[in-house]
Amino acid sequence: MNRQQQLEIEAATFRRLVEHLRGQQDLQNIELMTLAGFCRNCLSKWYQAEAEARGHEVEYEDARQMVYGMPYRQWKEKYQTAATPEQMRAFDEHSRGK
Repeated sequence: MNRQQQLEIEAATFRRLVEHLRGQQDLQNIELMTLAGFCRNCLSKWYQAEAEARGHEVEYEDARQMVYGMPYRQWKEKYQTAATPEQMRAFDEHSRGK
């Protein structure tokens, strides 16, 4: 495969990941951080950073809307729950292990 084909596959894979996460509203960011070491907000920051590295200005909230599929505030109101003590403990343990 050539470089262009690889880029197209990588871009399609990223879009698929974002769509998958949009469909998993019950999966909380703290759980993603604990299990995978990144969350939807991380993806938003990476998107913003890569755009800016290529000379495109992208506001953080615009990047979050791209990842969440809606304004972050709306997603947070609809789907985010308070972290449980167990989730916080697991997150803290994972964070200390790094």
